[in-house]
Amino acid sequence: MESQASELTDLVFFMRRLFTRHRAAKFPLYQRPEEIAGLRAAGAFNASVLDLVRPLIVPGVTTNELDRVVDDYTRSHGHVPATHGYHGYPKSICTSINEVVCHGIPDDRPLRSGDIINVDCTTIVDGWYGDASETFLVGECSPAARELVQTAFDALWTGIRALKPYGTVLDIGVAIAKLGMERRVGVVETFQGHGIGRRFHQDPGIPHTPMRESRNRVLTPGVCFTVEPMINAGAKETEGPLADGWTVITKDRTLSAQFEHQILMTENGPEILTLTQNGPQEGHRF
Repeated sequence: MESQASELTDLVFFMRRLFTRHRAAKFPLYQRPEEIAGLRAAGAFNASVLDLVRPLIVPGVTTNELDRVVDDYTRSHGHVPATHGYHGYPKSICTSINEVVCHGIPDDRPLRSGDIINVDCTTIVDGWYGDASETFLVGECSPAARELVQTAFDALWTGIRALKPYGTVLDIGVAIAKLGMERRVGVVETFQGHGIGRRFHQDPGIPHTPMRESRNRVLTPGVCFTVEPMINAGAKETEGPLADGWTVITKDRTLSAQFEHQILMTENGPEILTLTQNGPQEGHRF
């Protein structure tokens, strides 16, 4: 019976591969050794930026100070902070505090104990893009804030565990939406993950809830993309951008948290390119 089950699994995998191969051709694929090496280098360096920032997240530090540290570190290694100047964005990282969902601009406001802050950084390393983010607890946080950050972290890994070669983007949205319903949180729909590689943003788009168009977005080996669910403590709706042209907040002003990894799909499954050395790994408890 075990042999028959194995043969059936192999047959299903082969048929899925045969049936879906033509549908994924429109996405950029990175399969050559030098391309994979470039993506790995970009992801590893970008992860090191988050490792650098992590111990600096304390009450009293300003997000402008964090931005300067990241900018100096990145440029000193000969790399480029990808967000700086991107469509006019003025800083080298995004810092989204409390009710800010995404694209918060660093400023001179000191962090306070009880805040949560997402730091999102993207780096260009020899023409290849690396992209990841992490939400940090500042000082002593409330149980509700800690629970939200835990849920956002779990949502990221729930999406990653749903990935398989020749699967579809729909699998990600279904898995994360199910977790969101179980935890009674809002999974943001107005922003999503994206393809990445030689460009910052490219196909495929990666919705974190089930979308009709996700059914035909096949994760062929060689496709590189981000999984980055934004989780609101209240409703999923957002407001913005605000007057600065970038900042997006929760419509009901509840807290929002996010984690992000960059993934390369391979024949053997997803390879996470942005795992940090000192940051939270799968199964971590906040």
